[in-house]
Amino acid sequence: MSQYVDTSALLKRYIEEHDSERAADILDADTSWVTGRHTWVEVVRNLARLLEGRELVRIETAFRRDWRGIHVVELDRVTCERAAEIARAEGVRTLDALHLSAAQRVGGLALPFVTFDAGQARAARALGFSVKGC
Repeated sequence: MSQYVDTSALLKRYIEEHDSERAADILDADTSWVTGRHTWVEVVRNLARLLEGRELVRIETAFRRDWRGIHVVELDRVTCERAAEIARAEGVRTLDALHLSAAQRVGGLALPFVTFDAGQARAARALGFSVKGC
């Protein structure tokens, strides 16, 4: 089985914060991860915002190593058009809508959705996803 992992969940793997241990348990229980192409941008940006120097290099290296094993959903026309529909219907932010659309595109509603973002979790449940994390 696979699980869709959004940025809020993936960041907890690299940055110690509230629920990091819980996120680690969820991620380690099923290491067949799926995420959207834009997750790369979100994670790299947030790591650079939160870390610096050698710590940033060390954590980015760990993220790059993990990234090689993640199934990445490309943000093609169909995925982006569906994201726009989700954003309009559910009132979620653009990047959250892209995550939800990417998850639908690759796994439908059978793919568990891992997030620690309450708004995104609500939208995922409204769309019919099984949500882990939040």
